[in-house]
Amino acid sequence: MQPKSIITESQARDPEWRIRNIYWIKDKDAKEVRFVPNVAQEQFLSRMWSRNIILKARQLGFSTLYQLMMLDQCIFNDNIQAGVIAQDQEAASNIFRNKIKFAWDRLPEWVRKGRPTVGDSAQEIRWANGSSIRVSTSMRSGTLQWLHVSEFGKICAKYPEKAREVLTGSLPTVPANGFICIESTAEGREGAFYDMCEEAKHIRDEKRTLTPLDFRFHFFAWHDSPEYSLDLQVAITDKDLEYFGILEAKLDKRLTAGQRAWYITTRRTSFANDPFLMKQEYPSFPEEAFEQSIEGVYYAAQMAQARKDGRIGNVPYLPGYPVNTFWDIGAHDGTAIWFHQHVRGENRFIRFYESWGEPYSHFVAEMQRHGYVWGKHYLPHDAKHRRQGRDSNKTPEEMLRELGLANISVESSAISRVIVGIQQTRDLFPTIWMDATHCDPGIRHLDLYRKDWNENRGCWSDDPRHDENSEAADALRQFGQRFQVYSESQSSHISQYTAALTANPF
Repeated sequence: MQPKSIITESQARDPEWRIRNIYWIKDKDAKEVRFVPNVAQEQFLSRMWSRNIILKARQLGFSTLYQLMMLDQCIFNDNIQAGVIAQDQEAASNIFRNKIKFAWDRLPEWVRKGRPTVGDSAQEIRWANGSSIRVSTSMRSGTLQWLHVSEFGKICAKYPEKAREVLTGSLPTVPANGFICIESTAEGREGAFYDMCEEAKHIRDEKRTLTPLDFRFHFFAWHDSPEYSLDLQVAITDKDLEYFGILEAKLDKRLTAGQRAWYITTRRTSFANDPFLMKQEYPSFPEEAFEQSIEGVYYAAQMAQARKDGRIGNVPYLPGYPVNTFWDIGAHDGTAIWFHQHVRGENRFIRFYESWGEPYSHFVAEMQRHGYVWGKHYLPHDAKHRRQGRDSNKTPEEMLRELGLANISVESSAISRVIVGIQQTRDLFPTIWMDATHCDPGIRHLDLYRKDWNENRGCWSDDPRHDENSEAADALRQFGQRFQVYSESQSSHISQYTAALTANPF
């Protein structure tokens, strides 16, 4: 560290000089070193905006960089309020102790004496100049000039309530002239982090002018970091050669032997050769980062096989075959419907529809506009539950019948465990075909339907997560649980429904 005697006043006033010269950190080997921005960090500094969202490979140091910038702003400016949101309390304590407090304690004496503190707790430092920086799992009250959300993708995946708190309670605390950095590795194609990355990418790709409230998209791949290379001979499979060849063509760059060795070795030693986890934690390009991991996802293997077999694609409505519907209905949640035809042993899902807060007449009208000849309509057991209405108390089944829906089959009772119905649906997946266009929302829900995260045990639980993906999955489960009843009753479907063309369409 430079002694005070050779530090000029202009240097001391320059935040870019300070960030490169007076802060100390722990490196990856837990050694105390002076902070010098690496290649990726320098790139971020050159492109930083008021709102930033960073999709990245692991261990490139963006948390460290941004937290040092926040600390620097608090020390050298009056009345700056800065906050860091971590995914859990353990991460929050680690960030405060090993990054922020560590850096503050090792600043030169001329800085610490000139900027005295008036409060120093386990998660916050307050200075006499009115500035403060704190680390927590939530930031809702007050106004922040600087906010850093660490590993937001993991927050969205494992703690959806916390993610909503960030969106509704934390981001609004930062005014238009403040600064926000949201950074994370990916965690599947769900939640606000994925949506915000996609929106920021669209702005970038369309070359739209950023407003102070728009997020600038930053992506940092593993192969852009010089340290991700190994001087090591490794066996490269034909599959790996194919992957590297496709990657080089896509990126228009050559990977060195050391980079290939690092990638293969890291995937093997850190992720048990799981390609999804490797792409998630060390993505080569943005789209790869969000490839769906199978961890905790109920239908991951089945959906992957369906795509490999070409069973998700163009699956049109075939006249002459009745259309059955499989429903999930909620008292306060959404309603989801799968439209299905059974054709020569194939279970063809030709359409999916969902909506929230709409009356049953809305869904019946949606069904009518397609002009299908109808088979059976399969409703869950709670379709027989009476619900409070403005004029009378009726069951969903009764309301749908009054709207003209006929040939309704209601599940007699709820199954004892949802996983039983999920497994029944998995068993039938080899017979399932889906139209990629008209079933697209439902397909995305199935890709994201996963187990709930047990925060206390730190693992996936045995129960499904109840979120925006549940209705579509529960509606498909009606098919999985009840297909045998359907197949026996519909063996002569063509002759049985020819007359229906001129009869009541429901």
